[in-house]
Amino acid sequence: MFSHSVLSCSRPQKVCLCPFLPIHPLKVSTCLYIIQHPAEESRVLRTVPLLAACLPSDKCKILVGRRFSEDRYPELATVCRNPNTLILYPGAEATDLEEVAVMSSSSSVMIIIDGTWSQAKDIFYKNSLFRLPRQVQLKPNISSQYVIRTQPTNTCLSTLECAAVALTIMEKNKSIQETILRPLQALCSFQLQHGAQIHHSKEHLLKNGLYNKPMPKNKRKLRRMELLVNNVKI
Repeated sequence: MFSHSVLSCSRPQKVCLCPFLPIHPLKVSTCLYIIQHPAEESRVLRTVPLLAACLPSDKCKILVGRRFSEDRYPELATVCRNPNTLILYPGAEATDLEEVAVMSSSSSVMIIIDGTWSQAKDIFYKNSLFRLPRQVQLKPNISSQYVIRTQPTNTCLSTLECAAVALTIMEKNKSIQETILRPLQALCSFQLQHGAQIHHSKEHLLKNGLYNKPMPKNKRKLRRMELLVNNVKI
């Protein structure tokens, strides 16, 4: 029998989140490949370890790096060439995951990029392997509960939240989302109780005149911020 000592959050005892993890690893048929930018490894409040703690080890595989060639990552290349593999990355080419899930009955592999939006964009566009799987996206009707880290827009989700929503859709089981989000909610609650501030999205701050950092001089970055204020999808 599995216990909380098996599913470990790997956090110090004073801030342990193990009581909020599932007693047993969640039974899922979908396998996740988390492509993690190296900068995420050093972040204190990252969400991928909590995600991995909720799932069987063979259903959540984490690869760290910026560049993924077929020579160095033959297993990943095989996964990317599999017709049942999906990559979760929003854009004009992406299909809503709900539509794909309705049509698919076989177990799938899903690739999720873990990093800031600029890091994820760099990984997605500069690795040709990630253009092979079918590109999918989540409908922008969910607000992030990861309130202790600033997101670009109100509907941007953490990696754990993306995985929770995606698995719920793929597995057709709403309890998955609730179970995976529980340790994240506990993490945010704990941090807020110990002095952390709620981080509104950059979109919210700009629209409400609360953004107190210097505006970027780079024209491309300035244009992105203008689009956020005008509620244009970027």
